Amino acid sequence: MDELLYQGWYHSRKLSHFDGPDATQFISFRLADSLPADRLRQIKSELRILPLARQSVERRRKMEYWIDRGLGCCALAHPQMAEVFIQGLRLHDGRRYRLLAWCLMPNHVHILIEAHYSLPRIVQSWKSYSGRWAVNNNERLGLGIPVGSIWARGYWDRFIRDERHFHTAVNYMHENPVKAGLCHAAEAWRWSSAYVGPE
Repeated sequence: MDELLYQGWYHSRKLSHFDGPDATQFISFRLADSLPADRLRQIKSELRILPLARQSVERRRKMEYWIDRGLGCCALAHPQMAEVFIQGLRLHDGRRYRLLAWCLMPNHVHILIEAHYSLPRIVQSWKSYSGRWAVNNNERLGLGIPVGSIWARGYWDRFIRDERHFHTAVNYMHENPVKAGLCHAAEAWRWSSAYVGPE
């Protein structure tokens, strides 16, 4: 791989990111309408009273809470949209990255990979592949995607430090549908690497 594609540690949109060869990364991103502007303003207002050191963690926690409420068009809940997104995930598996675990929620996604290519470019390829299809099929399938971009700008990533951190991340993503009340057990959620289909 071309080493020049990697950025190492860098900051974007007030978040720290690590982009390096063979790094195991936990990645999350959401649909553009999954967090309405009034909720974002509310979160920002609530964070002002907290010490600066706690704001980043608390911001993430509050955003997760609202995103898990299933706000917005929830286009990923449509089976065809979910299938297309999964096709996009598998497109470069084994070349640009090794896909380790994943979970599609109605309005956001969690993915765990071992990256062998520039992480921002990997994420952009997933968004482009699924986004073009979604926009082209929005009206036909009634996805409800508002005018503009389907995906929110940016993404959240966490460099996996060790085996314990790895298992914590996998458990978090697989249990997300259960926590959100979408299924009774992680193995029952069809749009996840934890899914165990009918025997």
